[in-house]
Amino acid sequence: MILTNREEQLLEEIYKWEESLQSVEATEMELLYEEWLEKGLNLIPASVRETYLHNIDEGLFQLTALIQGTEMQTQATKRIIETARVFKEDITDLSEMNSLQVDQLSYICEQQMAKLRLYALSQGALSGTGQSLLVGIDIPAVLCMNIQAVQQAAMSYGYHIQTPSELMLTLKVFHAATLPRHLQAQGWHQLKSELSQEFDPYFYEGVDQIVDKTWLQKIVVQIGKTLAIFAAKRKVYNRLPIVSMMVGGGMNYRMAKQVTDYAKRFYQYRYLLDKKNESH
Repeated sequence: MILTNREEQLLEEIYKWEESLQSVEATEMELLYEEWLEKGLNLIPASVRETYLHNIDEGLFQLTALIQGTEMQTQATKRIIETARVFKEDITDLSEMNSLQVDQLSYICEQQMAKLRLYALSQGALSGTGQSLLVGIDIPAVLCMNIQAVQQAAMSYGYHIQTPSELMLTLKVFHAATLPRHLQAQGWHQLKSELSQEFDPYFYEGVDQIVDKTWLQKIVVQIGKTLAIFAAKRKVYNRLPIVSMMVGGGMNYRMAKQVTDYAKRFYQYRYLLDKKNESH
């Protein structure tokens, strides 16, 4: 199918965004950090390290499947369809979303992404209060919110996420979006490669390994944030740890912004690619 002028324009914007990813280079600090992390991980026996990474992989996939089946995600699906009806009143299912214009879909997606960024900011600020329970659930909450963001981005462009293949793809988008900035172009090309392959939606045949040593940087950063919260907690104004709340909220928001922007770009690209290939 021939793309409209606006869709061609958006596709060109995505290509320029892709070029901007390729131009990002690691800073000296990031290179030193990666070298330090590599040395630290190499101290762990290979068998133990691979088992640990495999367990994280399994845990993330189970978490992704669990989120998909929650009431919160069900309500998100309803909100997306209800918002779509503002533009076309007879829409009743996500599969009918492709009847909308791409800017309408992008608007719906951005509405969902804005809410999740706000949730991430609030969660980070709450963890910044230093309450043990809130700090303890911060990393799981961050993972859940950002995986949920990718899933809602997929649904906003009309993709059902119930099948194993779609769930695995959302997890790979999440992984690519949370890589260090200078590695996100590599993650983008891997995602494009996924789209170029035909696959059975009910049986995933691709590479199912998600987590690698590079991705563990995010976990280390989140742990570092937790330590920073405890360090800043002593600076209290009006009985509230303002500094640590700013640290927690700011870092969570920054990560959510990175994930939501990346996920939105990917599903825009996928939608346009699918539409372009409909006549082939």
